[in-house]
Amino acid sequence: MSNAETNENSIQASKKPKQSGDTATLHLDGIPQDTLSEVEKYLEPFRLSLEKLQEVSARLWKDMIRGLGKHTHHRASVKMLPTFVRATPDGTENGDFLALDLGGTNFRVLHVRVMEEEQKVLKMDSQICAIPQEIMLGTGEQLFDHIAACLSEFLDSQKLKGQTLPLGFTFSFPCEQKEIDKSILIHWTKGFNCSGVEGQDIVKLLKEAIHRRGDYDISSVAMVNDTVGTMMSCGYRDQSCEIGMIIGTGTNACYMEEMKNVKRVEGEDGRMCINTEWGGFGDDGSLQDILTEFDRVVDKTSINPGVHTFEKMISGMYLGEVVRLVLMKLTEEKLLFKGEASEALRTPGKFETKFISQIEEPDSGLENAKKILTELDLKWDLVDACVVRLVCDTISSRSARLCAAALATIANRIRVNRGLDNLKTTVGVDGTVYKKLPNFSDELQAAVRLLAPKCDIKFLVSEDGSGKGAAMVTAVAQRLALQSRLLEDSDGEDEEEEEEENGGNN
Repeated sequence: MSNAETNENSIQASKKPKQSGDTATLHLDGIPQDTLSEVEKYLEPFRLSLEKLQEVSARLWKDMIRGLGKHTHHRASVKMLPTFVRATPDGTENGDFLALDLGGTNFRVLHVRVMEEEQKVLKMDSQICAIPQEIMLGTGEQLFDHIAACLSEFLDSQKLKGQTLPLGFTFSFPCEQKEIDKSILIHWTKGFNCSGVEGQDIVKLLKEAIHRRGDYDISSVAMVNDTVGTMMSCGYRDQSCEIGMIIGTGTNACYMEEMKNVKRVEGEDGRMCINTEWGGFGDDGSLQDILTEFDRVVDKTSINPGVHTFEKMISGMYLGEVVRLVLMKLTEEKLLFKGEASEALRTPGKFETKFISQIEEPDSGLENAKKILTELDLKWDLVDACVVRLVCDTISSRSARLCAAALATIANRIRVNRGLDNLKTTVGVDGTVYKKLPNFSDELQAAVRLLAPKCDIKFLVSEDGSGKGAAMVTAVAQRLALQSRLLEDSDGEDEEEEEEENGGNN
């Protein structure tokens, strides 16, 4: 059978997932065969076979090992950052915690209660504080004074001023973590440029600001990456949750790695959560063979060309733009809208990722497509609407399958690390792409089953990773600190007893 024939057959049959590794849900009805085969020439490069996904997975495995290595880390595109989170919840955590979540122009302050008896993490209350432009561009001292003031106000409103509570701090900027309570800002992003903060320890700056006020105190601080928070917020409900994954505006994952493989941190025993930063996968050119002409344009016109190659094929910030570029190409080739593009379709960013989820809706998708095309000032007919839906299906399907390849790598790695024939594990997931694109989670899960057949993976949608999850990281860190203090005490007692016994024998 020729390649063209096999492609045609897979197109015809691909409305229902097949065991050959084609898990895509594609709507092909309403498109005449001759138009379909012309359109398919442009969509074919987005359809990745099971074999190709296995290759991608094998490349990521190599990159993960490089990122973990002491001498290879500096040239790794997948950074594999140690988080100093050394355990997942065991269900005995309890008490009151504060959480701070700073990742953009607003930040949140939360009061979280962890209840052991009910095995629940409850958000008691929260408050959102704005960060004015002048503070975003002012001094570090001004920023942290503002945060400390908002925290003070919140504690007053909660009547918590008299207590000294532990705090989990989700700080979503590039940092190098040195310990659970020591994190150095590498550089600002997202419109922030506060002086005197880059190269400094964020925890120290926060504590100094609180001490300058002098009207309250906090006990320990745990720095939390939002992906780790995603894993931890699910870990109380399901203690086999050892992977966190975000597929939203950006994409990332973390997982529990064996300490003996984390070469950049001393110690051989136990495990540590590793923040993979997998968005950078392919930045060294290792994914060139699967990049389409459209991906190359998205990269070239982005604010960070050559960076976050994997993320640009997957995440919500870019999916709409990939679709727009494909629609433009099909219009130029007179396969859409009688060859006439509107000003809106020509404008980068005008085809939003949320349009994809509306167009993929099982019942109202075509109607939504018609509305969206009208809003974009396009003169469409029914075939056009069907082709646009097929383009959306194809681009979101590729995203789900690439994510599945990366997730399968992590699950397989955990299984091999532990010498298991079969691994049962849970992934805590967050992000609008995973939650909102109608076929995404089904396709991702179907592809993972094919790519990690010896792993039984359960998916839990995370609730508030950067709030409840941050509190959970703090709760676990507190439990471990208490246990190690108890261990040190009891070790000392053993020595004393031995000395007494020895003394008695002399």
